[in-house]
This record gives sequence, structure tokens and C-alpha cells, in this order.
Amino acid sequence: MVIEKNLYQEYRCYHNAPLNCDRPLQTVIDTPEVRHLSVKYCTGCGFPAILAQNVEIKGSRGIYRVNNFLSTRGLGRMYSGIRISDNQPIFIREYLLPNRSYNEEENRRRKKTFKRVAGVSLADGRNQSFRLINPIEAIADERGERCYLIIQDVEVSQSLRQYLQDNGAMEPSYIREFLNQALQTLQFLHTQKLRLSDNQIKQGMAHGNLSLDSILIQLEKNQNRQSHQQFYIYFCDLAVWECLFEHPTVETSQPQPEEDLIAIGLTAFYLWVGRDVDTSSGQLLNPKEDRLWWNTDVSLKQFLHRLIGLDTPFESAENARKELLQLPKPSQSYITTSTSHKEEDKGWKKSWILLWGILALILLGGSIWYFLKPSSLNTRQENPLWSHLVPNFSDVPSLPSGQFTYTAERDSTWSFILRQQAQTTKFVQEALTKFSNTTFIYKPLHSTDPRGTKLPLDAVRECKADPCQAYFAITSFPAEDGGLRSQAIANDGLFIYVAHSQKDSNLPKLLKGKISLNTLRKIYTGQITNWKDVDKNLPDLEIKAYAPTEPEGILLFQRQVLNNDPQLIAAYEKVTKQNTQPTTETIEVIVAQFEKNQAGIIAFGILSKVLNQCNAYPLAISQDDNQVAVQPLFQPDGKPIDPDIDLCKKRGSHGYYIDEVNFKHYPLSHQLFVVYPKDNSLKLAGPAFCKLLITREGQSLLQKAGLVPLVSIPENACQ
Repeated sequence: MVIEKNLYQEYRCYHNAPLNCDRPLQTVIDTPEVRHLSVKYCTGCGFPAILAQNVEIKGSRGIYRVNNFLSTRGLGRMYSGIRISDNQPIFIREYLLPNRSYNEEENRRRKKTFKRVAGVSLADGRNQSFRLINPIEAIADERGERCYLIIQDVEVSQSLRQYLQDNGAMEPSYIREFLNQALQTLQFLHTQKLRLSDNQIKQGMAHGNLSLDSILIQLEKNQNRQSHQQFYIYFCDLAVWECLFEHPTVETSQPQPEEDLIAIGLTAFYLWVGRDVDTSSGQLLNPKEDRLWWNTDVSLKQFLHRLIGLDTPFESAENARKELLQLPKPSQSYITTSTSHKEEDKGWKKSWILLWGILALILLGGSIWYFLKPSSLNTRQENPLWSHLVPNFSDVPSLPSGQFTYTAERDSTWSFILRQQAQTTKFVQEALTKFSNTTFIYKPLHSTDPRGTKLPLDAVRECKADPCQAYFAITSFPAEDGGLRSQAIANDGLFIYVAHSQKDSNLPKLLKGKISLNTLRKIYTGQITNWKDVDKNLPDLEIKAYAPTEPEGILLFQRQVLNNDPQLIAAYEKVTKQNTQPTTETIEVIVAQFEKNQAGIIAFGILSKVLNQCNAYPLAISQDDNQVAVQPLFQPDGKPIDPDIDLCKKRGSHGYYIDEVNFKHYPLSHQLFVVYPKDNSLKLAGPAFCKLLITREGQSLLQKAGLVPLVSIPENACQ
């Protein structure tokens, strides 16, 4: 059983998700003197607000005091606290049964069941946890809308989701250890006699709610960074009590052990990739998409296919763990699998299969480096795998002969990149046109509608026989159908920027150099129109929200910030109707208007158009106000930029730069793709163009033109 997100539709929340909304927290901040639970409601929609500091919760085993709100996790909120009798630190998990969603009878029944089932231990009394976070007490507020779990502080407060946000993708060897521990805990849960809080005995039970949020990780402290990082994982939030706080309209079923195996497999897959959601579509990643798997540990990949159910499933957690422990080491599995395949082509295909494998290693290596990097890094480190890329365009073998037309949207990132003079005497388009007997001809398509970004893909779909009007397209939107193949060639993104004025009260400094997607959403939909409404320390100054003219940039903003919500998009179009213009024009007027106190402009634009200028300051971005913001732009000394620096002092290749590994965690990043037909009967112009761009010369060229390369490039490369 997968527990879905509860929307509490009876509450007219601005975000349609009051459990994750910031207004209940703001209610507490605005009225800290209010201490009674029964009067704590969101000022916007009436949803139960966050517990204030020093609120006391009385249970049968003690009285507990709330210290701080930590986060929302699943269907509950997390707080730090203490047990008053001995000052023992605890965690408090709060669940809600708001009266507009649950009638009196449902409220009473769920509270009664909660106190009866919230807690699991061995039936024979042995004190073995097998890494289950078990509450010490379950409390139901008989007269209110809240229930609480009191959890002993075991120094495990980081979920796997938080781990990924901080460290990036997990190395395959660590994923093996994660699976070893997880399957051992599942074996315990599924087979042992267990006792619930009311002394009811069960012969095994399924967890039913395994995810990046309900699995916690504890990293061993004081370890040498060069050694293998040791960690322990813990399960929490079992479905037996978590599902009691689902909306009454949600039908739940009895969790099954085989569903736990699938959930653990998917969690391991997300750890491998470094995220669980496709940032462009907002949908969960699909493990059936082979492009998401790096072929660095083929045996582990095949094992996860079975665990997820893409191949013959395992009968039990015990059987799965036995096979896991017998898997060959990553190097052995890679060699064995590579040598088992027949050579289908003696020519250039064989060498490029090896190249894609090396590229996969490089990309994974970036994530491993991020996980193991020292906490303080002052200079860019050379990526040792950089040398494995083919050096130059001239070293790419067996390019198809002939002229090949390709396309992109006229005002897209790619059209802009082609016009950049990334080499001393050549523009990018000239550098990427003629290669021996191969010529690539660029013919853009144009649409003023953001939905027109589909036109290039439609043109490629029409390529059925040689010659084609478009052998391939370059776009920020990978193909989603079976007839086309997408290959990433570089990283790209959107910058959110404000005026970088020399005034003491400049916006970047007052904003502390950052902004959240929640605040952006409110600004671009007209909910916030004055900077003072963002923060009381900001000036009483009108906000003008500007948008660029590029359909590609607009559509990416609507997807990544507005979540493709039709109502939000309609509000956005109204707000930006009079303030849509090319990025270069916005950057020219942005400082002048601010220094004259006419307006405080905020704008967004594609990365390459905002780089290498100093009128506009790109803000660090966070998902919400409670999360750490990510600044993609770094100073020459390896530190992120801050509002106190003068962006005009150092620009260009020896000045500010984007750290490739850090950029993967930037909320508004995405990739640029070459999309071409899967039909091998056509001349392979698309794959050939990819091979040229994924060389050392190609990646350096794209970096100088304003894109972020797929792999970290040494500072002295291709100068």
C-alpha cells in the first residue's frame, strides 16, 4: 500500500496542501503568546496550525514539552522536544484529524485504533529492534484534533530524502549496504511474532509505507572521509497507524510483504539516480526508462529489476537478501557482462558503446565525488575521468557522409548558444557545421506559444526516410514516445534575478541572496505585489514580475515553479502580460528602476542569457522557506557568490563559474537533449552529433557558450 498525499480539500488552502503550507507556521510566529491547542488555527484557511514552542503534551508515561518545529514528513509533522521529568530529548510526531475532514465518530474511532496499534515489539519480550523506530508512547487528544507519537531521541532525524538533497546520488556499493540492512529488517518484520501496543499478537506484518520519507539514515560520526562511509538505516511510520490519518475518502488495503519488496527496490533506484521526481514533468521517475540507469554495477541493476518487479520477483525478503550477498563485485559484474555480449559491429559502434559506458561512469563519479567531498573546498578539483573522453572533434571516427538538417525552437537556448563566439575566431554555429565529409545545417522553427516547443519534436517524428527535413532536434524537453530517443548533451537552467545595485539597501542583500519557489509562485500569480509583503525588512516598493519572450523558458518556468497548474498559469499570464520582453532588455532597465525607487523588478531567464553580466544578481533557490537554498554560481575561490561581492569585477572564463556537481541540486536546473529517431535504417546523424558534443572539445565549447557541461572540466582544459 502506498500512502498518497492528503490534500484536505475541505480547507481552502492557497497551496491546496495545508499540511505542507507555510501559513500554519506563520500563525504561530505571529501569535507566540497563544499556548492552547484548541485555538491554534491557520489565519488563512482554519487548518490546525503548527504547535508553538513550550506547548506541553500530557501522556500516561510523562509530560512532554515542544521545542521546535522540524519539518513535515508523510502525513505528520515532526518536532523536537523534551520529557519534562528528566529533560530527556525526544521527537514528537503529530498527526491531525481536522474536524472539517473527519466527523465526530470517525475522529473517535481513529484515535482509539491509534492508541491500540501505534507501536511494535517482539512478542517474546526480547529487546531487539532490528532498526525499527518504535514510539515510547501514543497520545490522542480526546477533545482536540491531534494525535502524537513520542519517540526516543536516537540521533536519527535525517530521512533518505534529506540525505539525497544534501549528498546527491548514492554510490552503488552504498546501495548494496542499504539493501542488506533494509532486507534484514523486512525479514524480521515479515516473519517474527510481533506485539502491538494493545498486546495483540501478529505473526509477521508488512511495513506498507516504505519511501524516501519513512526510511531514516544515521551516518557514523568522526570517520575519515577517505574511508568507506558507514551508516545505519531505520524504518519508521508503519502503515498500520500511518494510514489512520488518510482522508476518509481514501480506500486503504491490507499491506502485503511483496509490496514492501517493490517499495525497497524503488527506493534503491531513487538513491541510484539521486532523486525520485522528474523535474520537468513533476512525475515519479519510471525505472523502465533504461537511460536512468548507469551501467556501473550491472549485477545490482539486474537485482533491482527483480526487486521492483521488472523481472522475476523474489519470493521473500530472506531470499532476496541471500541473493544480494552472493552478487559479484561491481568490477566483476561489469567485465562478465561486457564480455558475454557478441560483437554486432566491428567498426565505430563498438568504440562508442564504450564511450557511453565511460560517460555513465563520469556522471556517476560526479555524484560520488559530491558525497565524499570535504566540507570545505576552496578550489575546483580536476575530474580524473575527464581524460577518458575522446579529445577532439577530429578524433570522432566514422561520421556519416552528407548534409543533415536539424532544428530547434527559434528563441530557444540552442539558438542563442549557436550565436555565441566561444572561440577566438568562430561562432558556435560555425564550429558545429562542417566536419570532413559531414555537414550539419541548422533550420529553426518558430512559435509564440509556449506549447510550440513541441514543433521541433514533431518535425523529427516526420523523418521516415532519407533525406529528412529534420534528422534531429535540440530541446529541453526529452521525447516521451517510443519512436524517438533522447540523449543529454549538457545541463541548463533558469536563473531568477533582481537588480544588483550598489545602494546599501540593494535587493539581493535584503533578500539574503535567496528566494523560495513558494514565494516566487505567489509573486508571479499576483498574491504578493510589494516587497514588504515578502519580508518586513524589505522596502515598501512595488514588485514588477518580468518574464522573457522565449517559449522554452516560459514553459520550463510554468512546469518547475507553477507545477503546470492551469489556474496558476492563468494568473501568471495576467501578471506578466505587460512585463514580457527579451532578457537583454530587462537586464538593461532593472537597475535604473530600482535606484529611482520606481519598482523592484524580479525576472527569470535562461542561464546563458543571464551569465556574464553584472546588472542582475541571480538568487539562490530553495523549494520552500524552511529548506537550504542552492546558489549555482561560484566565485573563483570556490565559494558561492553572495550579495556583498561586485559581479562586475570578474567575468568570463577566469571569473565566476557554475559548479557542475552542485548544479544538479539547483531546483531550476534541467538538461539539454538531442532527440532523434530510433529507426536505424536512417543515417545516424543524431547520434553522430551527440558524439561530437560529448568530447572534451565539445563540452568545453558548450561551457564557454554558456551551458553547464555534463562532467566537471579542469580549469586549464581546452584553453
